[in-house]
This record gives sequence, C-alpha cells and structure tokens, in this order.
Amino acid sequence: MITKERKQQVITDYRRGDTDTGSPEVQIAILSTRINQLTEHMQGHKKDHASRRGLLAMVSRRRRLLGYLKRVSPNRYVDMLRRLDLRK
Repeated sequence: MITKERKQQVITDYRRGDTDTGSPEVQIAILSTRINQLTEHMQGHKKDHASRRGLLAMVSRRRRLLGYLKRVSPNRYVDMLRRLDLRK
C-alpha cells in the first residue's frame, strides 16, 4: 500500500499544473509506484495469488493509460517512459 505522503509526492512530481491530480501522467506514475511495491512483495511471497491478480490488473491498467497517452500526445508518452524508466 502506498502511503498518503508518498502519493502526494508522486502527484507533485508528475502533475501538469497546480491543481492537476488526475491527468494520465499522474495516474501512470501512481500505478507505477504501486506496481514496484507489489513486485517487491511478490518476490518474497510467491504463492500470494490474490496479490498477483491485483498486480496484473494494475499492469494492464497502466498499459491502457500509456496507450491512450501515446495516441493523444506522443511527446508526453515518450517523456513518461523516460521519467519512469519503462521500456517499450
């Protein structure tokens, strides 16, 4: 689980404006943070199938958001891949 302080920090780092909390960039960054934490959890708890299912759902949601961003604004898409160190 991501803490409230960490989530606020991620929102501050990736927002596009002062009041932005729901842009695709922010959503992708929050999902990436949660995915990284859950990936670490899964390395130690290999038989936790419920968490694995949630992890796959988050990865799928992030992939859909990245596809949307790629369609709407390729420059922002490339910037997000670079900032989050994701490969495509």
